[in-house]
Amino acid sequence: MTRHAHAAKSHYWQERHDEGHSHGLFDRSIVRSRAGVAAVGKSLAVLCLTASAQVAVFALSGSVALLADLIHNFGDALTALPLGVAFFLRSYRGEKLAGLAVVLAIFVSACVALYETIMRFIEPQHLTHLWALAGAGAVGFIGNEVAAQVRLRAGQRLSSPALVADGNHARIDGFVSLGVVGSAAFVALGAELADPIIGLVITIVILKITWDSWRTVSTTEPGDLRVSARR
Repeated sequence: MTRHAHAAKSHYWQERHDEGHSHGLFDRSIVRSRAGVAAVGKSLAVLCLTASAQVAVFALSGSVALLADLIHNFGDALTALPLGVAFFLRSYRGEKLAGLAVVLAIFVSACVALYETIMRFIEPQHLTHLWALAGAGAVGFIGNEVAAQVRLRAGQRLSSPALVADGNHARIDGFVSLGVVGSAAFVALGAELADPIIGLVITIVILKITWDSWRTVSTTEPGDLRVSARR
């Protein structure tokens, strides 16, 4: 083989390598996009079903602790929409903005829950259907934990701080839902004020989630592999 032929062959294989490398990068972007949309969609469906079940029980029981929980669950579900759009468009900037939208939604839900809790302190209401109330809290815990697993695994795999923040948000929400079970138990024992007190505790927990989520989203860029290490 002549020197010219050898050089031509080397140039050909270099071009093939470069094309394959570029194609691989493009494919990884598409894979990340599809995986992100799938994770957001699954968690959205789970949380919508969870919150819908809790609405029916709230209509029967009138529990402010349950109201705080279901408002937060609906808000948590809706935060998935801008995040899903960002993944669909494969936009890191959009993903960053979606993470900030998640934090804002968490804060707004905390404000609504706080208002309802204060009103229940001012105008106490007698709770009914306590067994259904406890069941709704259990449903909230299970639904949020499932959503948290989906979001956290995908967020760590895709190095998405917004998805990780939303996953931690859902996980803590699950334990907040257990507070609804506690509210039903205490009220059954005769402690009527336990419901707004637990509602207040839930509100404080939501505010803590707001702060933690803000730190995660504001200090980590999408695609940063250190997201997984930090969690």
